[in-house]
Amino acid sequence: MRNRTNHLIAALLFCTATNVCAETLEDAWNSALNNNHQIKSAKADTSASEQQLQSAQGQRLPDLNVSSGYTQYSETPAAKTQIAGQTAQFSTAQAGSVKAQAIASVPIFTSGRISHNINAAEASLQAVQSNEMTSVLNIKMQVAEAYIAVLRIESLLQVALSHVGTLEQHMKDVNSLFEQGMVARNDVLAANVELANAQQRVTLTNNQLDIAKARYNQLLDRNLADEVKLAHQVPETPPGALDELSSNALKQRPELVTLAQQIESLGQQAQSVKAGLLPQVAVNGGYQYQENRYQAFEGMWMANVGMDWKLFDGSSGHRSDALTRQAMALKEQRDDLSSMIALQVRQAWLDIQETQKRIAVTQQAIAQADENLKVTMDRYQQGLSTNTDVLKAEDLRTTTHDNFNNASYDGALAALHLRRAVGVL
Repeated sequence: MRNRTNHLIAALLFCTATNVCAETLEDAWNSALNNNHQIKSAKADTSASEQQLQSAQGQRLPDLNVSSGYTQYSETPAAKTQIAGQTAQFSTAQAGSVKAQAIASVPIFTSGRISHNINAAEASLQAVQSNEMTSVLNIKMQVAEAYIAVLRIESLLQVALSHVGTLEQHMKDVNSLFEQGMVARNDVLAANVELANAQQRVTLTNNQLDIAKARYNQLLDRNLADEVKLAHQVPETPPGALDELSSNALKQRPELVTLAQQIESLGQQAQSVKAGLLPQVAVNGGYQYQENRYQAFEGMWMANVGMDWKLFDGSSGHRSDALTRQAMALKEQRDDLSSMIALQVRQAWLDIQETQKRIAVTQQAIAQADENLKVTMDRYQQGLSTNTDVLKAEDLRTTTHDNFNNASYDGALAALHLRRAVGVL
């Protein structure tokens, strides 16, 4: 807690002095969600699903069809009849004529076919919306991991630079003692080698930091070479016992909602297909015009009620069964995912417990390693310890600082993983 408070104070002082505040994780999330292409894709899917719902709801509205055409016969249509024993022929229509009509059709009873279609579209929309939430959580987790990676490597770089500084100071002591004839040349060579290795470590860590920053910028859809300044802030660990966290995860994870709504959608689609085999009743009405000078009325209004009933269809039953079996497959996936989510929560929770213990141990070890190096270097200057003792003490110090940094950032990452597992990132 004291270490985190120190980081916050340092961040505030930096903002005050430079008028440029380091980017927080919340800022990074907002930037990613506004610019990330995966999020834009998920939002487009949601918009498409909304249009599909409106399309399903539109099946209840009247259909208005307007058609027109011109027909030309090779002969004038005529009829024959017998009048007083004589064959008579008269025209019944023109050889060329125009026909036009405007017919409206309204379904008044579909045995539930349209209702099930609408229910399926609504469930599908909810599934897509939950999938969009999943995409948001996934992107936020990727950004958080990249954020922690940058902070971790920055800390490793600071340790590597301090390692170089310590060895440079030790190199001065070795050279001074060598010039006085108090140590062998072997000490100078060994110190030089250690310093070169430390400088190489700085070079490698700088490269890793550049890569980590580029990855961070890529997730936020920025120029890969943009400067990255991050605040040492991460969300708190979600409160609650393990059982409570697992229970909350099963209620809150959008992946489970997505599967549940997909199952519901498939079930409604299966019911809609079955309903298509039952009576379908519609009311039709409109105006028809047939150009025909031999006809008393060329234009007429009409209305009728029609019923369509498929007594046998060789494909609808199989399509309904296929949809039902797809729903059964998704139920199995949902059960498996529930078990996997419980495992994720448990693993993240255990990781937090482990890192808390590591942090407590490494905090004590840091003070001891720093004191051990100080004592060893003083003894070396007095001729009471060897160059090897100093180098080992410095290696122990850097290892201890690295262990503390790794434990701290592993703990921060475990807390983020737990929040993601619970569904509240």
